[in-house]
Amino acid sequence: MPDKSSESRFVFPRWANVVVPIALIALAGGIPYKVLMVGLIGAPSTTDVGYQPVQPIPYSHELHVNQLGMDCRYCHTTVETSAFAAIPSANICMNCHHAIRKLNSAGEANPKLAALYKAYDSGMPIEWVKVHDLPDYSYFNHSAHINRGVSCVSCHDRVDQMGPEGVHQAKELSMGWCLKCHRNPTPNLRPQDQATNLMWGYTMTQQEIDEVASLGVDVAGMEAGKALTDQQRQKVGHAVFDMENIREPINMSDCSLCHR
Repeated sequence: MPDKSSESRFVFPRWANVVVPIALIALAGGIPYKVLMVGLIGAPSTTDVGYQPVQPIPYSHELHVNQLGMDCRYCHTTVETSAFAAIPSANICMNCHHAIRKLNSAGEANPKLAALYKAYDSGMPIEWVKVHDLPDYSYFNHSAHINRGVSCVSCHDRVDQMGPEGVHQAKELSMGWCLKCHRNPTPNLRPQDQATNLMWGYTMTQQEIDEVASLGVDVAGMEAGKALTDQQRQKVGHAVFDMENIREPINMSDCSLCHR
């Protein structure tokens, strides 16, 4: 007569002999795999840091912004009002280039501007190559940042120093990079009317220092012609944070802000 206790015992099926070793191997290899993936995700080659495509026109921000003093908003017309910072049409360029440097110093047609005149004459857009290209699952609103005092510099770096070789991607624009600012935005905040002034904070004018003082910030140690220290930027950022009524970091880290 069979033993009843043996009949009630659970016996692992034969396939468990195969599954258990596989599970142990997967567990042991999981940690190196995660480390490898994190490294690859954060690598410059993955985040496109340094990406600098060849553009149809060798446009120099250093010339137009730094030397000529043009404001970012003249070309990127929607940056304060919409999520997308518009790329200038040929019409905007020709507002100046109808009369400026159509010919080179030898009196010949300027080859650097050939694509501009062709686009203008044909009515077709200039085929600019996008540099800062976020994935479709990430939502970014330019106006929400500019109108709270986050400068173009925070995401695009000193574009005003980028010459005819073209704009390059200087920041990684990864999720972790964005969250770092959302959790502590004060270092990247400045008076809202200075958001498109790419030189603000690097060579302060007395007028800019007076504006900072009007925010209630202690300007002791700030000098015209000198850059702000990290501590001074923090002080300005805290004042702007309160003035603009920016949401607390815990709310700024909500997934639905960027993934909608």
